[in-house]
Formats: sequence, structure tokens, C-alpha cells
Amino acid sequence: MKIVGVICEYNPFHLGHKKQFDMIRRTLGDDTAIVCLMSGHFVQRGAPAIFHKSLRAKAAVLSGGDLVLELPVNYALSSAEGFAAGGVKILSPFCDYLCFGAESGNADTLMATASSLLQPEFSSSLRAQLERGISFPTARAAALKEMGCDSGLLESPNDILAVEYCKAILAQNAPMQILPVRREGSYHDLQADPENPSATALRALIENGKDFRPYVPTALFDSAPVHTLKLGEQAMLARLRTMTDGEFEALPYGSEGLWRKLMHECRRQNTLEDILSAVKSKRYTRSRLDRMVMCASLGITKEIL
Repeated sequence: MKIVGVICEYNPFHLGHKKQFDMIRRTLGDDTAIVCLMSGHFVQRGAPAIFHKSLRAKAAVLSGGDLVLELPVNYALSSAEGFAAGGVKILSPFCDYLCFGAESGNADTLMATASSLLQPEFSSSLRAQLERGISFPTARAAALKEMGCDSGLLESPNDILAVEYCKAILAQNAPMQILPVRREGSYHDLQADPENPSATALRALIENGKDFRPYVPTALFDSAPVHTLKLGEQAMLARLRTMTDGEFEALPYGSEGLWRKLMHECRRQNTLEDILSAVKSKRYTRSRLDRMVMCASLGITKEIL
């Protein structure tokens, strides 16, 4: 029997996830065990999961998963690098394979890109690019090009995370093999595709009270309470407006004075969106700010993360 690990959020669990389970067993055999390492109540983009973690876990088990473990929040709210490294660290002692979606789906290319990111010359080149004041994703791609490597895999969201999984496996010398699944459709599609729905599209349907049931393999979510950032906004604002300077300074992702800029805007702006829009710049991605605000709301410091 082979054991396959899947690092996931299932926000929500949908037909594409069920298709991944089916593909795993077609490839490795019906006796393959699937272990899902799933984010809990909060997900990597810095928001609450739309449904309770127990329902999302149950949906995975009813659809073919054998075991669902919770990814600790310090990894779940981390960057793509931290998210992947934490997941690999937990799964590698007992999983033979790591299966994940990727736009390219080419194992050799993913591993080659990951290996390039671990080369000593990449770090120095990346620092030089960041000193130009550009965002991290842009600087990373430029550093790879400077090394003569292809940066094409760092342009699509699933490929970016797939490369981080590969990088974590190489860095940790983990014994797992990779099993990439070519991701059909677009990760950010706002219209739900009948065969390859995006979680982004399904969350939009759910939040707007529209029918999402054709895109999920279970009725578990039909009458389930919905959790959104908007519903918790007042509580988050109350927390942000009463934080001390020291608490802001202790936040993850707040280097280069970003914590100070966030602190000032939290005391000036009226809504979360206004705060994030005022802090966002060409240098700092929105996802980084979203995670920073969520960590502030939950009392998570850089020592924890």
C-alpha cells in the first residue's frame, strides 16, 4: 500500500478535489491511502475558511480521503514558502508521495525550478533585485532570469505553490516523490466551470446566496453557516485599533517598517478595505497584507510564525 499526502484548504471541497482523489488511485492503485493535511478555520490568503473545518474534513473523507489532519495555523497563515515547508515537514515521515495541482503538471520542470531557487547565487541576486524596490514575485522572477533560468513557472498560482512544495522536499531531503496533477481551468475564475470549478468562483456563489451545489460532491454544505471576513470586520477593527506599538512591531511580515505604516492606517481608516488599500504598494503584495492583518487579529506574532 502506498500513502499519498495532499496539503490542502478545501475552501470549499469541490469536484476538482474529488477528481484529484480519483486520479491518485487510478495512477497508484485502489489500495492507495490518501492523507489530507488541511488548513483549519483560517486559510493562506489571510481570511476565514468559508465553512467550518469539521465539515470540510468530512466532505474530504466522504469523497475518498482516508485521513484528514489539521495544518497548524502558523503554517496555514504563512507565505507560500512557509505553507509548503510546514506541510512537507509534517507529511514526509509517513507519506510516499506528495500530490498537488499545477498548471504545468511537469514534475521534472517543477523540480528543476525548485533546485534553481535553492542555489547560493539565487539569494544574492534576489537581494539585489529587492533593493530596486520591486515586489518579491517580480524580484524572484528577475533573479532567476539573471541566472539564466526559466521563470515561467512562477507566473501561475498553482505552479508557484508546486515549486515551493518541490523546494521544501529538496531542502528537507524528504523521501517523498511528487505526483503533480495538471490543473485544468483557472485558479481565479469568477465563473464556475462545471468540470473544473475554482474555489474562488464557488466562494462568490456561496457569499451571494447562489446555487453552488452542482459543483460540490456532497450535500454537507447545503445549510451550513457561512464564514466571511466581512462578518468579522468589526471585531477585527476593534482589535487593530487597540493594539500597542509593540504589538504591531511584533507582527509577521512587518519588516522594513511595514508594521508602522499598517499601525498608522489602522488608526486613521474606517474599514479593513480602506486600511489595506492605504498600506498596499508596488513593493508589498495584497496577500502579504491580508495575512498580516489576520495575524494581528488572532494575536499571532513573528516568534510564533
